[in-house]
Amino acid sequence: MRRFYIIAAAVVLGFPGLAVGQDNFFPSWENRVRTTVAEQPGWSVPLVTPSSGLVQLFRSDFLRQITPSETTTWNYGNSKGLDVIPWYKTELDIAVPPYIQHNSVAADGFGDIAMLLKYRIESANEQHGAYSLSVSIGGTIPTGSYKNGSVAATLVPSLYGGKGFGRFDVQSNVSITLPADDTSKLGRPIAWNVVGQYKIAKIFWPEIEDNSNFFRGGLSAGKTQNFITPGLMVSKLNVTHDSRSRLGVTLGAGMQIATSQYHSYNHGLIVTSRLAF
Repeated sequence: MRRFYIIAAAVVLGFPGLAVGQDNFFPSWENRVRTTVAEQPGWSVPLVTPSSGLVQLFRSDFLRQITPSETTTWNYGNSKGLDVIPWYKTELDIAVPPYIQHNSVAADGFGDIAMLLKYRIESANEQHGAYSLSVSIGGTIPTGSYKNGSVAATLVPSLYGGKGFGRFDVQSNVSITLPADDTSKLGRPIAWNVVGQYKIAKIFWPEIEDNSNFFRGGLSAGKTQNFITPGLMVSKLNVTHDSRSRLGVTLGAGMQIATSQYHSYNHGLIVTSRLAF
């Protein structure tokens, strides 16, 4: 099973010959991932806030939003997908376009394709300080159908940081979305997230997040949207009895609650599942 997922990742990254033809490809990849992850804290990846470290997993989220008009919108996938560590201290994310079901007069359809390249600048595991600092550059391509995506391609630079204090950790990230076109309509929104997590027993991570968007320019210029998100992560459930195996399942759920006067939806129920490999 583990080899299957590594083959899939290798094919996506354009290395099918390496994945199939070289015996040392798999142990080399696994050792690189194991070494990279061992040099950072073993915190659970939060529900909404991106991890300040690097991860290798396949992730799928489901988001149910209740709008101010009491319309229910479902987002299947929530722009998550395959996250791999192809090089030391480096992560590549390839998102599966989400499918959006509006339950209104708006047409259902798929959202945009998104990718991200992330580099971890500094980190230390729990025995050496428990912190991490990373940067990334991401982007989207306007492939969405029936106005379920952006009208223009975007570039998204981000900064991530985290610090642990025993069983408690705080992680945060800030990013800005830079549209390639239609700036007068889209603006340049700034997203800021912060999460506090506490580890209970071996696998339970209750958390509370603050998720904010500050709209600069565009049709929503000057507005701020903020959500408080309590949640619980169960991380991770080992699939094998091999102590060296990274194969495991993580599950989680939480509720976004609007706390700002301006908000596109009142509540958002999020359910997530991740398969680490």
